Amino acid sequence: MSFSPLISVIIPTYNRPERLRTCLDSFTCLNYQSDRFEVIIVDDGSDRPLDSLVNAYHDQLNLTLIRQSNAGPATARNTGATVAKGQYLGFTDDDCTLTPNWLSALENAFSKTPNALIGGKTINALLDNPYSTASQLLIDYLYDYYNSDTTQAQFFASNNFALSKELFNQVGKFDVSFPLAAGEDREFCDRWRSQNLSLNYVPDAIIYHAHHLSLSRFWRQHFNYGRGAFYFHTIRAQRGIGKIKVESISFYLNLLTYPFNKVSVWQGIPIAYLFLLSQIANVSGFFWSRFNKKYAI
Repeated sequence: MSFSPLISVIIPTYNRPERLRTCLDSFTCLNYQSDRFEVIIVDDGSDRPLDSLVNAYHDQLNLTLIRQSNAGPATARNTGATVAKGQYLGFTDDDCTLTPNWLSALENAFSKTPNALIGGKTINALLDNPYSTASQLLIDYLYDYYNSDTTQAQFFASNNFALSKELFNQVGKFDVSFPLAAGEDREFCDRWRSQNLSLNYVPDAIIYHAHHLSLSRFWRQHFNYGRGAFYFHTIRAQRGIGKIKVESISFYLNLLTYPFNKVSVWQGIPIAYLFLLSQIANVSGFFWSRFNKKYAI
């Protein structure tokens, strides 16, 4: 009999073998039948082959390793989806670890809303790193803001979401025209919603994200988010949806006070500063892209 898993989990990876190893270790601890899922690793042109690392898990997991020339995570995710055998696709990243009930929570959600894009909860795994903490709290704020109605959410990050393979292909996969790993998940969610498909937030589908950041990496990350936002709005305008929508002043005021609702005052002060810095970086990246391209929104 041919192998027919329910869920295919796709992991793009690039030059992070130790993080990938930790990620795969978490798959071996899932409370989920091994014949109901497969793991597809797409090596996005790493300097060293990953065969020996991946081969160590073949006795425990249904694994497929694909190697492609470096083209970015959006292309890697699409590559993995092309060979996936599952009815549903799950996406995570190589610096993430899954909690044991992650796939069970996704399956339970699909049993209720099979045609929804399911997004799970992501928790910062590096509590001693203020930049990683601030970065995750920013995502938490966006989730609280845009996904307050869990059955009518608007945005999920691609390190923790899942959907029907058929609908993924129907909507058109990830847009690989984004020059950076920033914004393609936002654009996909927007395109998904434009076809009257729903997003469903499932906080029981939990992963831990170990995104190692320094001050310079934090700045570059949010500068690139700004560049991704420019491309997002450009593509949206090309689809005839409209021009840029600027959030209200209350959105930004609440953003700067958000850390104090989650951590102590003394922890909140530097994180609020990093929130402000992230917005400066974001705006800088947006206008850098705008002024360095032949087209404008």
